[in-house]
Amino acid sequence: MQYREFGKLDWKPSALGFGAMRLPTEGEESGDIDEERAIEMIRYAIDQGVNYVDTAWPYHDENSEELVAKALKDGYREKTRIATKLPSWLIEEPGDMDEYLDKQLNRLEVDQIDFYLLHALNQKHWKNYRELGVFEWLDKVQTEGKIAHPGFSFHDDLDVFKDIVDSYDWTFCQIQYNYLDREFQAGTEGLRYASSKGLAVVIMEPLRGGKLAAKPPEEIEEIWSKAEEQRGSVSWALNWLWDQPEVSVVLSGMSTLGQVKENVELADGSGVNKLSEKEIRLMEEAGEKYHQLTPVGCTGCNYCTPCPNDVEIPTNFQLYNEAEVYDRFEENKDRYYEFLNEEQRASACVACGQCEEACPQNLEIIDMLKEVAEYFGVKQ
Repeated sequence: MQYREFGKLDWKPSALGFGAMRLPTEGEESGDIDEERAIEMIRYAIDQGVNYVDTAWPYHDENSEELVAKALKDGYREKTRIATKLPSWLIEEPGDMDEYLDKQLNRLEVDQIDFYLLHALNQKHWKNYRELGVFEWLDKVQTEGKIAHPGFSFHDDLDVFKDIVDSYDWTFCQIQYNYLDREFQAGTEGLRYASSKGLAVVIMEPLRGGKLAAKPPEEIEEIWSKAEEQRGSVSWALNWLWDQPEVSVVLSGMSTLGQVKENVELADGSGVNKLSEKEIRLMEEAGEKYHQLTPVGCTGCNYCTPCPNDVEIPTNFQLYNEAEVYDRFEENKDRYYEFLNEEQRASACVACGQCEEACPQNLEIIDMLKEVAEYFGVKQ
């Protein structure tokens, strides 16, 4: 395993971090984690040198933290560090911060959380935290020994990101970043800005919710074919990130042991400045082509679910994107009507707006669902 710098901290994280957001499940429900398989995956990763495990309060219907605690028994806790996150959208008064942190300490069965993030910061959550005295609170819980290192994850524009970076003595931040998102949210400029201020930068959504791991459309394959060294889709995406010295850890939300093994192998061979200038140009070209092909920038994070009207929002967007990117309109129209019942389809949206409030990508979900409904039209 390759290890990298983590800001000003005298500790080196593994190039690959384990994201406990997309663990295998036994059924359709996100909270129904297949514990045996999930624990096997996490322990395998740690045995191969992964020393950063990331979870959060809402993952897998609030069951991820307890699963991580089980996986880190039998000596595995001593081999890795844990990151989890304070659910920003649930914090309404100062006492809520202590309440949720204490619950998370209990869920994780630890006395101290190594890396603790304010989750999914945007302008609204940031304003609320400041009014509730979050700086004093962070100082307090560090003094109490409940958390070791403070950080934040982020979903908003670059100016908000820089304001947050400059507002407190953070150890690290976590941003959505991949070769499609070079100018989205924090982007490349935010990555370099945070690093220049001494923050470690942890990367989430390196594969855009699995989009960049799938078999690419012909237009993208044509771009990759120009490279002197042929790589798989996952290798292109992860190595583009590891090539950048400002990147501290790349989190991957893995769902199978096979994915863990593939990513560990890629991390073993990773390093800074390993891609040629030509390869970097090809990555940029591929990113632009994906943007042209993809109508909805949904990552499938499921923050918009459950919909109060039962619309399966990520599934609708997935069917729409696949139909456009892979020219599968007829096939995906059949799937839209076969696998989604009436209340689950885009046409059932009542425009309540709850999903848009929750979406970390700031997507105009209501308008996009209307677009999906019009796209697939009526069943023949």
